[in-house]
Amino acid sequence: MNTDTVQTTTEPLTADRPKKKLQPAMIGLWLVIVGILALVGWGLMNANKTRPEQGQPAPGFQMEYFDGYEWEKRPSASLQEMQGKVVVVNFWASWCVECRVEADLLEQVWRQYQDDDVVMLGIAYADVEPNALDYLKEFNVTYPNAPDLRTAISSDYEITGVPETFFIGKDGVIAHVQIGPVDQATLTTVVNQLLAE
Repeated sequence: MNTDTVQTTTEPLTADRPKKKLQPAMIGLWLVIVGILALVGWGLMNANKTRPEQGQPAPGFQMEYFDGYEWEKRPSASLQEMQGKVVVVNFWASWCVECRVEADLLEQVWRQYQDDDVVMLGIAYADVEPNALDYLKEFNVTYPNAPDLRTAISSDYEITGVPETFFIGKDGVIAHVQIGPVDQATLTTVVNQLLAE
């Protein structure tokens, strides 16, 4: 037997092989997997969050009014403090064309009902304060208005856009949701119904 042809090695077989690099396709696959997991996690976190609708309690919120728009001589208030009154919450923005359609009407109805148990609230959505204040001045708005800081209130109400108006009864339950500009018949009819309850 010829022993010259037999070689033994104690080195691992991988020692001479170059290390494999991650291919772009593999990196892309991992990014897709991580993205899907992130979306599923986000969905699970928000699974219990649903848009408040008619017949459901209105989500509570705290707001800091724009200067000059104080309710009961305070710079801030919460929805909970207004329970026992009819509350009309209108989401608007100075850049919103349709908001301008209803601006005068909202002010007229506020002046008509301000001595009753009605609170009209304007929430400026995704707006910059100077533009919002110019809008309020342009339409001579006198009812309380507040910026939606970090869009926290509109997020809780899951608004679909602006304008959008929520009518809240004295019991804190949403009685009507108006998507788009509100008309006079809807505004006065719903407010009168809620006052009569």
